[in-house]
Amino acid sequence: MKYVRLCTALAVCCASTLATAATPLPDSYDMLNGNTGSYHYWDDTYSGAGCVTCDNASLSGGLGQLTDGIVASDNWYVTEVPGNGPYVGWTIDPTIKFHFNASTTVDTVKIHFDDSDGAGGVSAPAAVIINGNTYTVTDPAGSTPFWFTANGVGFTGNDLNVTIVRNNSWVFASEVQFVNAVPEPETYAMLLAGMALVGAAVRRRR
Repeated sequence: MKYVRLCTALAVCCASTLATAATPLPDSYDMLNGNTGSYHYWDDTYSGAGCVTCDNASLSGGLGQLTDGIVASDNWYVTEVPGNGPYVGWTIDPTIKFHFNASTTVDTVKIHFDDSDGAGGVSAPAAVIINGNTYTVTDPAGSTPFWFTANGVGFTGNDLNVTIVRNNSWVFASEVQFVNAVPEPETYAMLLAGMALVGAAVRRRR
């Protein structure tokens, strides 16, 4: 019983230092470019192949506005005037394929959306589909842009597909982020030390 209590205490100590977060960055993403409405809602900083000034052009092998770290602070009709702003906007349900050069674990996907409450046909999306799993988007009160968070994604691999399902004529996104929980370094040291302690106690009892 003494050893059971010791192991339980060790597990509690380890758990207290286990949950820190890493934010893996994709090496590229592929998708269809945004559309034109009152203004151009293209991914105009995209670094890969494809026409960045063409509606729904196929973009591949690069990075752009969706991973540049710039999060829109206001609605599209404020940030997009007088030209291209931080949002990419679509009149289709876009599928974005994020590629990681090394196998990567993703526990959480976060997407920053505009929510103009229907102004100009722009609303929060109805859902986000991540590698075939559908996550319903709850439209928050008001018209403030917001972060949608999909937890429990449980992805490990190289290619992660994200499809945004519109709830209106348009959907606008300014940033996509990925999070995975990783053990802090001291957790490993504590675990090894605890295992050694338990081993020593067992040897003494023998």
